[in-house]
Amino acid sequence: MLYGRGTEQDQIHRMLLRAGDGASGALVIHGEAGIGKTALLEYATGVAGPGRVLRTVGIESEMELAFGGLHQLLWPVAGHLDRLPGPQAAVLSAALGVSGEAVRDRFGLGTAVLAILSQAAAGGPLLCLVDDSQWLDRASLDALVFAARRLHAEGVVMLFAVRDGVPGGQINGLPQLLLQGLDSAAVDALLTDRVVALSPYAREQIVEQAQGNPLALLELPAALTAEQRGGQLNPVTLPAGLASPSSRIQEAFQEQIRRLPAPTRAMLLVAAADDSGDLDLVLRASARFGATLEDLEPAEDATLVLLSEHALSFRHPLIRSATYQDAALTRRLAAHRALADALQGDPGAGQRADRRAWHLAAATTGADEEVAAEMVGVAERAGGRQGTASASAAYERAAQLTLDSAGRAQLLAAAAITSAEAGQFERTAALTDRINALALDPRMLADLARVRAIAELDRGSPGQAARILLACADRIGQCADLAPVLTEAVQTAQSSGDGQLLADVAARLPDSPQYALARAMTGALDAARDTVGLSQAGEGEDGFAERILAGVYGQLFADHRSALDTAAACVRDCRTQDVVGWLHTSLHLLAEAQLSLGLYEEALAAATEGLAVAGQFGRRHRETYLRATLATLAALRGEQERCAGLSGAALEYADAHGIGLAAAHAHRALGLLDLGTGDAGSALARLEAARARVGHPALMAFLLPDLVEAAVRAGQQERAAEPVALLTQWAGAARQPAALALARRCQALTGPDGEAERHFTAALHLHGTGTGTVQPFERARTELLYGEWLRRGRRRTDARGHLRSALEAFDGLGARPWASRARTELQACGGSVDPAGRPDELLDRLSPQEREVVRLAATGATNRQIATQLFLSPRTVGHHLYRAFPKLGITTRNDLPLVLGRDR
Repeated sequence: MLYGRGTEQDQIHRMLLRAGDGASGALVIHGEAGIGKTALLEYATGVAGPGRVLRTVGIESEMELAFGGLHQLLWPVAGHLDRLPGPQAAVLSAALGVSGEAVRDRFGLGTAVLAILSQAAAGGPLLCLVDDSQWLDRASLDALVFAARRLHAEGVVMLFAVRDGVPGGQINGLPQLLLQGLDSAAVDALLTDRVVALSPYAREQIVEQAQGNPLALLELPAALTAEQRGGQLNPVTLPAGLASPSSRIQEAFQEQIRRLPAPTRAMLLVAAADDSGDLDLVLRASARFGATLEDLEPAEDATLVLLSEHALSFRHPLIRSATYQDAALTRRLAAHRALADALQGDPGAGQRADRRAWHLAAATTGADEEVAAEMVGVAERAGGRQGTASASAAYERAAQLTLDSAGRAQLLAAAAITSAEAGQFERTAALTDRINALALDPRMLADLARVRAIAELDRGSPGQAARILLACADRIGQCADLAPVLTEAVQTAQSSGDGQLLADVAARLPDSPQYALARAMTGALDAARDTVGLSQAGEGEDGFAERILAGVYGQLFADHRSALDTAAACVRDCRTQDVVGWLHTSLHLLAEAQLSLGLYEEALAAATEGLAVAGQFGRRHRETYLRATLATLAALRGEQERCAGLSGAALEYADAHGIGLAAAHAHRALGLLDLGTGDAGSALARLEAARARVGHPALMAFLLPDLVEAAVRAGQQERAAEPVALLTQWAGAARQPAALALARRCQALTGPDGEAERHFTAALHLHGTGTGTVQPFERARTELLYGEWLRRGRRRTDARGHLRSALEAFDGLGARPWASRARTELQACGGSVDPAGRPDELLDRLSPQEREVVRLAATGATNRQIATQLFLSPRTVGHHLYRAFPKLGITTRNDLPLVLGRDR
């Protein structure tokens, strides 16, 4: 299978199809080593079919063997010699060694090659492949190119594969196809399908080094150890050697390097050991081996390196890799030591000191406490996403350099914690397995338990993660601050939906104001009444776990504006502080808050980005929640297939890993879809399944209004009684207008008919109470249900106003099924309906991905900025805009703000 070569495959396929009609053609496929030239030739072979392919391969060691390549190509059709004119048969027989004569007429030889290919194609189209043409003997290449330039109507296709950068290997006068690096989508597909599991950090490094080269994408991961694949990479060391010694890409570069003078090879090794590109540093370090600037000239002449006044760079990252791998261990150690010495005393203490420490560590083969201390300094100075990944590697290297067992345990724990912060969760799990927990102090033990729980969330279940945290809390007692451990125990227990586990967490919470939010979210609903004003507890200097807990509290108890503000702040801080480990969780909280407040486009953007981030870092647990959120958005819009697909994927993973709360959200999305389309019976079954997944009233409150409505519309009002009671209890604990409005609406649906109007009007009043907390979808649902009730009571004039308000709100939100319900009701009571619907219906023509690209482009974001946020390539962003503009009836991105109805 080829990745990212659809255009090139189509071009070759068309050539072969035309050959079937008698047309001929030739093409030179060229590019760097490993770029996929041979793979395209293999594709052509498959299309042409057996018996219709001639092939030759240039071999560097046989370049001086005249006509060797021609013999390899044409020997299978030598039986056609006797059908050629005498002079042509004679010259070709000489070239193939049949007659033993010398070849005297090179021009005649080219004509003879064309003639025998034409004869061989008489029975059907013929494909001739010339691989590694740069190493084909010159006599054969000249004859084949001569014939290729004169092809016309023989039914012959000739494909030449040429490696760029080899002197004298160019082929002129024929159509050229340059193979460049794969795009990001093809790179991702190749790594996913063909490469063993890589940690996100290791994957990033491979992608960066390979620069889209397919062979490099396959060979470089194979060169990594299991630990390195898990993320144990640092800025200066490289794999010790490729797994396959016969790797063509390795041999190609290493053969060039081995032909260089010894001082030049020494300088290249120093440059390979140092990736800074600092020419002055390389020169100072190389002086230790007696090399000078002049010794770089042979490497520059061979186009292995590029030089400027202050910088040295390898023409391709794989040359650096080949240089380093080809050197003996003692030489690599010496190069790192020379670099460390050259960095000694340099200005720029921070970065230079860190690089010097890494080189010292790379040059050290045994224990060394001084170097270990320097590595700890490197880790402590690190910050941000790349910083935390480097910090983790530094802590681990420090652990390897120390003989103190207790110190080693502390350093490995620090490595595990920082790897989790960097999103390297597979590496986190591997590191925790190597730690002797008995050697840890209580604070470090608590930190380790938290990262073990994170790793368990990725590999197993939230229930087991919560038990890990509770076991740690029991062990350390009051010896350390329990708040971080118990805070995360609350969140993981909630994720499981296990009511008993939540009770176990609640039983361990100290009776102090610090744990008020945690008690409200795990114990009886009455505890929530003690938390008034505490939903902002996550502001300021609190850690992300505590802030997220505060935001979740706001969401659970209908303080959606507080949840929105907290989530937005967490997302902002994740970006500015480069804390990727919390970004997907923060985006999920933000999307849910935006969804609650009717900010559907913004929620779609946040959830889409969150899903991309979670997917990039292998966070299947959070992916499950985000799919459920996206499924809910799809349900509101009436996108049935999308809702079903997202919910199905979420349920499959949630059920397998005991993520009860995510399963509840996914079932609710399906129930909401059914409720919007009028299938109340199916909706009731879905929503009762959702309720069964969670064992705490605060966790199920979000779906209770839907369940009540479904039961009433399905004619099973008795099944709404308990949900209404729970909803009323929850609303009383939350004491938020939004919560109280939902309770009053459900009381109107299920209570005595004589009290319904009082409840409906109270609900509508509460929906409008509170600055910035109005839920337009829920208010519109109340208007719709009230209007339906009024119409049934033959109060059509009163009903029309509420139904029209509901229709306008649903249209504005893009909630098509609900707008359809409102429109039908309005027509039934004699109201006029605008057939045009909502003003932004154009956006419905776009795919979800196109909508996101368009939304960001309307803000003035560039393609590159959009690509960064949505984890696409700039080319893909441009493609989406190219497809979206005609659908929107516009020609430039300057028109997008008008289409979206917003100012930049």
